[in-house]
Amino acid sequence: MSKEERRAMINEDQTLSKTTKCDLFEISRSTLYYKLKRSEPDVQELALCRLLDELHIKYPWMGSRSLRDQVNRRIDYTVNRKRIQRLMELMCINAIYRKPNTSKRGKGHKIYPYLLRNLTIDHPNQVYAADITFIPMPMGFVYLMAITDWYSRKVLSWRISISMESDFCVEALKEAIDRYGKPEIFNTDQGSQFTSDDFISVLKDAQIKISMNGKGRWLDRYLLRDYGGV
Repeated sequence: MSKEERRAMINEDQTLSKTTKCDLFEISRSTLYYKLKRSEPDVQELALCRLLDELHIKYPWMGSRSLRDQVNRRIDYTVNRKRIQRLMELMCINAIYRKPNTSKRGKGHKIYPYLLRNLTIDHPNQVYAADITFIPMPMGFVYLMAITDWYSRKVLSWRISISMESDFCVEALKEAIDRYGKPEIFNTDQGSQFTSDDFISVLKDAQIKISMNGKGRWLDRYLLRDYGGV
């Protein structure tokens, strides 16, 4: 039995003295009489947690080192990294940044050649491009997929999802084609969402040339340039 179970049996039984019962159950009398002292909340700790929460929402990509530096610039005492790490773990705070697996290849998926090298893009509906990025939220992040016309840089369609399944990408692709017509070439990275059978079949049915590059991330640069980031 656990110590808590043995302690409960001692308190329930009234036939023997507590000293005898403690000896029988191998529990010290000090443990039997000990009561946990409730500690009052640390005002400084609460203020530090609030500051960390505000900084995490404002700078969701920062880890414990950067947050430590930000905190120390705003308070009149010094906080070390271990304390920041402990509070981050307590508050379930993790740095949010673009992970490399957004462009992870799907096993068995066909990879198509890159068709835009040395190509002059000079009119709308010549090349559409799609990419996926992250949007940081107060309690985590979501995935944003957007399709743009490569010539005009117009966003043709977009979807948000909490998972990396291909469904939301296929929905955005169908909407872009229905609303603006089909392009001559559709370019993506080699992520499993864009090489999936569901996504590729839509392009093939519309007789659109498929182009794939090794690295994407143009959506990050687009959002940073035109909207100051997400």
